[in-house]
Amino acid sequence: MKKIILTASILSSIVVLAQQKDTVNTKTKSIDEVIINTYIKKDSEYSNKMPLKAIEDPQVYSSIDKGILENQLLFTVDDAFRNVAGAQKMWSATNRAGDGGVYLNLRGFVAGNSIRNGMVAPITTSMDAINVERIEVLKGPSATLFGSNVTSYGGVVNRVTKKPFEEFAGAVSLAGGSYNYYRVQADVNAPLTNDKKLLFRLNTAYTNQGTFQRTNAKNSFYAFTPSLTYRPTDNLEINAELEMFETNAYPETAFFFYVPSEKLGADNMNQLEKFGYNYKQTYAGDGLKTIGKARNFFGQVNYKINEHIKSSTNVSTAYSFSNGFNPYFYFAPKAFVTQNPNDTELGVVRADQSTKDSKRTYFQVQQNFNFDFNIGSVRNRTVAGFDYMRSNDNQYFMFTNFDWVPFNGADYSNMNGQTLGAMYSNLQSMPNFEKNNTYVSTGKKDIYSGYISNVITPIAGLNILTSLRYESVNYKGGQVGPNKTAAYSQAAWSPKFGIVYQIVQDKVSVFGNYQNSFTVNGYYTSDKTGNVNLATPERANQFEGGFKTNLIKGKVTTTLSYYNIKVKNTLLNTGEMTGTGQAVQNQAGSLTSQGVELEANAYLVKGFSVIAGVSYNDMKYTDADNTVIGRRPATASSPWLVNFNASYQFLDGNLKGLGFGVGGNYASDNKIVNSTSMGTFILPKYLVLNANAFYDTKKFRIGVKVDNFTNEHYWNGFTTSNAQPLANVIGSVTYKF
Repeated sequence: MKKIILTASILSSIVVLAQQKDTVNTKTKSIDEVIINTYIKKDSEYSNKMPLKAIEDPQVYSSIDKGILENQLLFTVDDAFRNVAGAQKMWSATNRAGDGGVYLNLRGFVAGNSIRNGMVAPITTSMDAINVERIEVLKGPSATLFGSNVTSYGGVVNRVTKKPFEEFAGAVSLAGGSYNYYRVQADVNAPLTNDKKLLFRLNTAYTNQGTFQRTNAKNSFYAFTPSLTYRPTDNLEINAELEMFETNAYPETAFFFYVPSEKLGADNMNQLEKFGYNYKQTYAGDGLKTIGKARNFFGQVNYKINEHIKSSTNVSTAYSFSNGFNPYFYFAPKAFVTQNPNDTELGVVRADQSTKDSKRTYFQVQQNFNFDFNIGSVRNRTVAGFDYMRSNDNQYFMFTNFDWVPFNGADYSNMNGQTLGAMYSNLQSMPNFEKNNTYVSTGKKDIYSGYISNVITPIAGLNILTSLRYESVNYKGGQVGPNKTAAYSQAAWSPKFGIVYQIVQDKVSVFGNYQNSFTVNGYYTSDKTGNVNLATPERANQFEGGFKTNLIKGKVTTTLSYYNIKVKNTLLNTGEMTGTGQAVQNQAGSLTSQGVELEANAYLVKGFSVIAGVSYNDMKYTDADNTVIGRRPATASSPWLVNFNASYQFLDGNLKGLGFGVGGNYASDNKIVNSTSMGTFILPKYLVLNANAFYDTKKFRIGVKVDNFTNEHYWNGFTTSNAQPLANVIGSVTYKF
């Protein structure tokens, strides 16, 4: 608590400093407005599916503008999360259909990148930011307006895409840097008719790169994202967008923990490094790549019926595909493989779980009606809508152990695409291959939803929000692992309430919210023989309260909140595995996640902007197996997280257009193993520092960045240990027209 108060005091002093030192003059007003819109402005049309100013919105959310990504030279949405208070990246994309996208932690819960313009559109490859206008991270359970299928109890990520505009313009960029990194990208916008009613925009990029562990990896990433806008009348707008992402890359090196820390003789990664684990080693050879593809379409018809009623009809399709190897590793004494108790040397077990022609698709139709009207003197803003979504899962996995190797001195190249492929060919000739070495996940699901949300303003400065959703999940049957699964139907109500009172009109508000979510988990493996049971839907309820500020003519915005989330009917791993490698689970009970988040965005003096945030999360099982009750879940990430970035740009004089920035992220110790049966294993705390500089003119832009310039050894992971990049430099040149 002392740390929270101290941090609050520091960020509060930023506000005072801004009040004392604001020297912006009228000559740079337009440039100032651009900077403020980039770093500060956070109003959203998506958090409650209606336009609300941040100061009057009971939802807590972070917003990252494309200008921030440009200044910091960030090319992926995955990297953009470094600017979000309370967010920690746990896994990079594995490219696998359905589950292969980045794993992000919010408020102790795992979240992903599944929403685009308010509609389901998951990306399971590394997510290029070439078509991103803004990234919104909505905090807390958000099923009431976005549904249960793609939201997390910790929050939901919504990427708002770039739209065509009425002038011909564009930019072409080249970038290159460490680990054989090079990239080319283009953004071209053009009206297609003389009356400028039909508009077109194309954003595309190609990236090829190695890694700090494998500089010659030649991982390739391709993005192609065209969009059209047609406005035949002032009241009618039609939008169509396509996202095409393709990746051919080595998955991130991930170490799992199947051996108790006591038998490892270590409870953190620093100790394993001292024992000989090589931070820069992939422990595998060439050819172990995965091909991942994503194809997402978004169509929208917006019609203004009159001054008080608007209609929005939305259609979205999403397709993900994967094929290829996915090696993984775990630390173990040699005896773990040889069964000889005298083999005590610690090393690495190498294994693989390949994906073969796996696919997952979504089809979604959504209709929203927005109303803005008065009853007497009371303003009402309402959204009412319905939603239908069909998901179709068709995934096939093959898996096998490969061997055990010591930390140093071995020929790690012998596990490669050729040898692993030959091993699978040999296994496929065995009579029990399908039973012992494959995992299948298939099934179709129809989800029907209806919702309504209303914000009333009984007096100036007071907004009261009430929302309700009904969702019905209808599973058509399929297969999970070796078991055929029967059809089922489960439904739930999801309410949401919020209240905001502006203590100082448009400047300071106090807010509170109740948010609800649920998860239909379907079937889970309930014992070591592989039997499955139908899970009771999980439920999460959040109570949150805090303050928001919007000071100095919008130049300083802050949010301070306390939240408490309770979840029941939680699925937990028992620590046991089936003979075919599936984790055994039970519905062990409940857990609680509570914490404090503080975020500040400030335009302190002319040209100088700051993004900063600090969060503390206390999460534990309150009703569970004796091995974990009272403990922090192994998937909850680091309790303490801090992010900051300070940027300065010369707005006039001989150095006009020159800018530079410095930022970083701190995370406290992360317990990725935490039970009485397995012990505790920690990913150590870290502080990663980054710097950037740029020179921006009307026709060209030059930028350079250095990430992790202190060469920090640090790890992220989702119950795993994944080494993160060492110091690296990237430079970029852009021509604008």
